[in-house]
Amino acid sequence: MRGHRRGRAGGEGRMGLMLWLLAGIAAVLTVRAAAAREGFLRAAVNALLGLAALFLVNASAGYTGVSLGFNLFNGLVAGVLGIPGVALLVLVQWALT
Repeated sequence: MRGHRRGRAGGEGRMGLMLWLLAGIAAVLTVRAAAAREGFLRAAVNALLGLAALFLVNASAGYTGVSLGFNLFNGLVAGVLGIPGVALLVLVQWALT
């Protein structure tokens, strides 16, 4: 059929929406943190350390048996709360299993 536009598959539209939402949240947090200059560097380092800790938990999963998925929720918790957030995710997973 000419002129007929195919719709997106079920998950593609949602994923794009979640990425735009995440980018918007990141932009708001960046602007707010930039307003308090000393807080911006501290927040950025905290977020990077949290994401690195999330990566290290997953990299050591073969040895420890603890694995956290790389998804939006885990990324936000690790990015906002840092290393304590990753520890919280590990404790929650441990309590649920």
